[in-house]
Amino acid sequence: MRFFLLSETYKIYIYKVLKQVHPDTGISSKAMSIMNSFINDIFEKIAGEASRLARYNKKPTITSREIQTAVRLILPGELAKHAVSEGTKAVTKFTSA
Repeated sequence: MRFFLLSETYKIYIYKVLKQVHPDTGISSKAMSIMNSFINDIFEKIAGEASRLARYNKKPTITSREIQTAVRLILPGELAKHAVSEGTKAVTKFTSA
């Protein structure tokens, strides 16, 4: 069974990251919509793969291990390594707060 939810909007976060990386750069509404769709698509792919991994391993819960494995399967090489590293850093920061 597949559930269809209204897509989440990450526009404010995309804008904040853009300003951290390139403070003098703007983004058009079309480009922002494309970036938002991209993030929703990647999120869906990672969540779907993590769900399949948990089911395959007969686990009722998706853990950080399934998320990391899903990221490694979906994203190519260095991008996957960087994503796992940044994700681990974010989880550590969140759990120690």
